[in-house]
Amino acid sequence: MRAALVHAAGHDKLDIRDDVTLTPLGPTDVRVKIKATGVCHSDLSAMSGILPQPMPLVPGHEGAGEVLEVGDHVETVKPGDHVIINWRPACQQCELCVGGQPFLCMKYVIESFTTARLRYDGDKQVFGMAGCGTWAEEAVVPWQGAIKIDEDVPYEVAALIGCGITTGVGAALNTAKVKPGSTVAVIGCGGVGLSVIQGARISGARAILAVDPLESKHALAKKVGATHTCTPEQLMEAIGEVTGGTGFDYGFEVVGKSASIMSAWQATRAGGDVVVVGAGAMDDMVSISAFSLLFEGKRLLSSLYGESDVRHDFPRFAKLWRSGHLDLESMISARIKLADLNDAVDALRGGDVLRQIVVMD
Repeated sequence: MRAALVHAAGHDKLDIRDDVTLTPLGPTDVRVKIKATGVCHSDLSAMSGILPQPMPLVPGHEGAGEVLEVGDHVETVKPGDHVIINWRPACQQCELCVGGQPFLCMKYVIESFTTARLRYDGDKQVFGMAGCGTWAEEAVVPWQGAIKIDEDVPYEVAALIGCGITTGVGAALNTAKVKPGSTVAVIGCGGVGLSVIQGARISGARAILAVDPLESKHALAKKVGATHTCTPEQLMEAIGEVTGGTGFDYGFEVVGKSASIMSAWQATRAGGDVVVVGAGAMDDMVSISAFSLLFEGKRLLSSLYGESDVRHDFPRFAKLWRSGHLDLESMISARIKLADLNDAVDALRGGDVLRQIVVMD
């Protein structure tokens, strides 16, 4: 089958080849024919090494497709079912899973570094990003990594729900629990940032400030729910204009940089919530004084995968799309083929595009 490989961290170009194969299906595995997959900034971070991944690697973690085959012990899906790939599958047995935090389960994260489910050039092993590797025509995932959805949900929409929507909308609904009538600032207006904006709108926020250095993104931010926009240089002025200088009730960081985390901190009022959504580098340190942490009364929160239980939230977000509350079509900037992935990666690095979706033949 065809797949896109990166051979080592830091390589700029993908090796798109047709000799990739899958390892045999295990009793608890599901084989999925990928129908659509997103090109996400986290994929770039995996290629560059900012997000550590085993190499060589098939990137891609935001995907949807049709079940082709299931292991003997799989009861949740069957061949022909439409599924969204869950890049953070939960064992559903550990204390974190049973305690209501399946998005923190590490079982399959660890396995993704030790189990290579793909081969190329004969028997050379290849890993899938986050255990998925959706930049390929097929993928094998544990049964917890294939979540059934209704067949009326287009694969492109389903793929977006698989990562960007769940991460962003979930940050607003699940982590921050944005209150009606509140004020929200969102630092970074890529696909996930726009999803945070939509989550804040759905929650009933009265003012939503979208902050991004590219003014070309501001119009779309307003289309999906932002009431105000600005560049980072205009942030202090916007705080005064929108909140009278007191700061926002919620400040979301959706870039993955210490500087933007500090911007979110500064934009948030005393006693407000600062929510870190962006995936940053391990050596990018954030410095906040102990005095500020106590006396400003702000809560510094992280939101991994929107703190979602995907068994509930994937169908929930599909219903919000179906009812017109989530605008997902506007977030797709281009539909491309797998062979065009190198051009798509270059475009994403340039910063002017949102979600490019690979539509498989």
